[in-house]
Amino acid sequence: MNESKVTNTIERQALLRAPRSRVWEAVTNIKKFCEWFGVATVDGEFRPGAKVRMRAPEEYGGDFDMTVERMQPEHLFSWRWHPGARDAGVDYAKEPTTLVEFKLSDAQVDGKIGTLLTITESGFDSISLARRAKVFGDNCEGWDAQLRNLERYVTQAT
Repeated sequence: MNESKVTNTIERQALLRAPRSRVWEAVTNIKKFCEWFGVATVDGEFRPGAKVRMRAPEEYGGDFDMTVERMQPEHLFSWRWHPGARDAGVDYAKEPTTLVEFKLSDAQVDGKIGTLLTITESGFDSISLARRAKVFGDNCEGWDAQLRNLERYVTQAT
């Protein structure tokens, strides 16, 4: 792995004991997304080009905005956002965003069809040096926690 990749990209993978359709629904149905992601309220909807405002408790990083990039049913969901906790005195509109991608594919899990989920967040190298190390570290921990949340959510009894 080259040096740039180490500081520019976070990648997490999990084999989920749930069909791809259930994982897709959890990731792209805005109500379900809010449940496992820890969002209290939302303004907007998930569709390509949409700007969505999420309101989350401070322990989850506080409020954030995302712009949906792509939705390829049961394969890819991506958005851009300004990563990390918000500082009221900073105008994030002038800062580059990172790209978050959820990629889904079929996989065998315990002899049954499950889902291989890959979450990738890239673009940290374009963030100011003053914020980069902190938001990269925070988001590494954050994606670990969110992957656990999603896994619990999609594998719970329906």
